[in-house]
Amino acid sequence: MEYKNTLYEKSEGIATITINRPKALNALNEETVLELLARLKDAKKDENVKVVVITGAGDKAFSAGADLKMMKGAGAVKGMHLSQVGQKLTTEIEKLEKPVIAAINGYALGGGLELSMACDLRIASENAKLGQPEINVGLIPGWGGTQRLPRFVGKAIAKEMIFTGKMIDAKTAERLGLLNKVVPANELNSTVTELANELMNKPPIGLELAKQLIHNSTETDLRVGLTHEAEAFGILASTEDFKEGVTAFLEKRKPEYKGK
Repeated sequence: MEYKNTLYEKSEGIATITINRPKALNALNEETVLELLARLKDAKKDENVKVVVITGAGDKAFSAGADLKMMKGAGAVKGMHLSQVGQKLTTEIEKLEKPVIAAINGYALGGGLELSMACDLRIASENAKLGQPEINVGLIPGWGGTQRLPRFVGKAIAKEMIFTGKMIDAKTAERLGLLNKVVPANELNSTVTELANELMNKPPIGLELAKQLIHNSTETDLRVGLTHEAEAFGILASTEDFKEGVTAFLEKRKPEYKGK
């Protein structure tokens, strides 16, 4: 595949995927989505990659959403196809066994917000603006926004954001639980790197199972969820990483996890 719209860098266990269409505020056309899927596939199979970071080029936008140029003249069949392509991307991010951090450096609108909600953690700069403005052009969120946004902010706030299409600022998003942390723009990269490094020092299997359980918690009742938790707890108790963690704790040293 020829990559025209994304950048990809791997350094010391961190894979950084950058949407590289700054002149279009990193809008997501189908070509860009397919590139992002390919980057994720590489990060998944690379055993040296422990954490993935997704961001946008420049300082104006993480992503302003789906590129409306690809929607022009779309009928029902094409519209559904484009929705499914975007949903595949957000689903693959959620399914990735490794932690994924969204570094939101400006606008995260429409598909951009939906992409960020599929990530495990969201760190944003103070100038970030978030929203689902699709209603303003006669559409609704199509890449998971109607499903994920209520899980973050509740139905009432989700309806307000989707019905009005209005943006919210970073501090409001943080208060609503849509963002994990808001930092000055010049501290975004260092904050995300610090968090990624912290996650790299955690046991990979534990992170993977915790991620699965948390995602599935909204799809199962409490009793079934607790059963799955106990099963995962048992699996982890049999790992070399658990033995290393206990030994390191007793020896008062930093553990060295190997994902085994």
